[in-house]
Amino acid sequence: MNKLLLVFISVFMYSCSYAQTEDKSLRAQAVKYARVLSFLEEYYVDSVDLEQVTTSAIKKVLSDLDPHSSYVSAEEVEKMTEMLEGSFEGIGISFNISNDTLVVMSTISGGPSEQVGIHAGDKILMVDGENIAGVGLTNSKVVEVLRGSKGTKVVLMVKRGVQAPVDYTVVRDEIPIYSLDASYMADPNTAYIKLNRFGAKTEEEFTEALAELEKENDVQNLILDLRGNGGGYLRAAIGISNQYLNKNKLIVYTSGLHSPKKEYYSDSDGDFKQGKMIVLIDEGSASASEIVTGAIQDWDRGVVIGRRSFGKGLVQQPFMLTDGSLMRLTIAHYFTPAGRNIQKPYGKGTSAYYKDIMDRVEDGELFDSTKVVRDSTSVYYTLKNHRKFYGGGGVVPDIYVPLDSTVSYGYINQMIREDLFYPYVFEYLNKHREDIAANYPDFASYKSGYKLPVEVIENLHKRAKEKIKDVKVVENEESNAMISLQMRAIMARFLYPRGAFYEMLNEDDDEIDKALEILNSKDKYQNILNRDNAI
Repeated sequence: MNKLLLVFISVFMYSCSYAQTEDKSLRAQAVKYARVLSFLEEYYVDSVDLEQVTTSAIKKVLSDLDPHSSYVSAEEVEKMTEMLEGSFEGIGISFNISNDTLVVMSTISGGPSEQVGIHAGDKILMVDGENIAGVGLTNSKVVEVLRGSKGTKVVLMVKRGVQAPVDYTVVRDEIPIYSLDASYMADPNTAYIKLNRFGAKTEEEFTEALAELEKENDVQNLILDLRGNGGGYLRAAIGISNQYLNKNKLIVYTSGLHSPKKEYYSDSDGDFKQGKMIVLIDEGSASASEIVTGAIQDWDRGVVIGRRSFGKGLVQQPFMLTDGSLMRLTIAHYFTPAGRNIQKPYGKGTSAYYKDIMDRVEDGELFDSTKVVRDSTSVYYTLKNHRKFYGGGGVVPDIYVPLDSTVSYGYINQMIREDLFYPYVFEYLNKHREDIAANYPDFASYKSGYKLPVEVIENLHKRAKEKIKDVKVVENEESNAMISLQMRAIMARFLYPRGAFYEMLNEDDDEIDKALEILNSKDKYQNILNRDNAI
């Protein structure tokens, strides 16, 4: 027998032996756990919910592995799928619970509620004869009573302003969930697009929005806003990245112990292969957002502005379990084209991992670029201009823009957290909706012409004093301007098409101001892409 054959037989026998050992170990542990459950059922002092025990055990095991491996119940699976696949069946509203009452924030364009005449600001008091106001209303209860199969009917008792309540019969239908929040021209040559997630229809929404803007405008620049975008599907991130990168550019690659290296490249398709590009990120930009941002930065395709991103460089795969629940198991790391794994450390446990954002606040990183984490032992270079970058977790922007730390900003954010704006805007619109709509028939006229009366702002300051415990009311020109902008943006959300809210708010946005400054400068954009450590 020749030596090569002997080596093959030896390796084969070792592999079989190793596989059998692994199989025996797996079966042994399964039998061990089954015996534990059996002993609990037969001998424990009290009754035991074995399903709950098993669920708790699965959650504990997964949480000990890494922060992103997780268990999802059968009920949660459906909701998670809806958010990423892009639709559900219901009445077509977004809502808020204010003072224990369901308030319509907006109606889906063309959806069932809009078709029967329900408006933003309306209060839904009863659903199919059941009172839902003032009974400890929760988000889950709202979803339970309003969602249902396409074609089914639901009767809503709706109160609008001081008018008597009116019943509306709404026929449920399929309702889209958009991943694109806003698209508009930030200046004559610069398109702005904001994505809130990466779902099954994100690329389609993006290309349609960009095409619509290009119909009427000379789009030379693009601002892609990924702030607060927590990610989603890997394939959606690849699809969006492909819009900007030339053919055969590596977008991302993944690799794990049981997942061979897999590389994803751009192709010849894509709607914005040329032109200046800026990506906005912050500490809430994660996962798929970081894939897109990393690819653009590594290829020197655009300038990244904002603050260090979240730092999630792990890939999860769903595995269905027997009862309809699933396990999201981390199977690989992902790497940017330059080889960066932007995953931040998680060795101190899940609680410490998710406390990281608060640590950034306390350490001053969100307010001072010199406090940004950099790992000098982990050095990378961009692939075109060879700019130097450091690891440490997350994508570090080329241009850092700190969080606003002024007293006025803190005061306004406290008012937002205490939900003072929306109820006040509802009250105001109930009295003035028709006048505003008549005088400002479109968003362009409203944006340029509508001014909020001074007494309206003063009354909100008074309400803050009454309703927020220990509030430090800040009444000055700066805070008044912020309140006016916030209220006018919320009103625009209810009066005009989707996206008006962000277009209004972005009038006073430091990152967007910086982006436009760089794009409209003769040399700044290219100078940033040619220098090291641009932050």
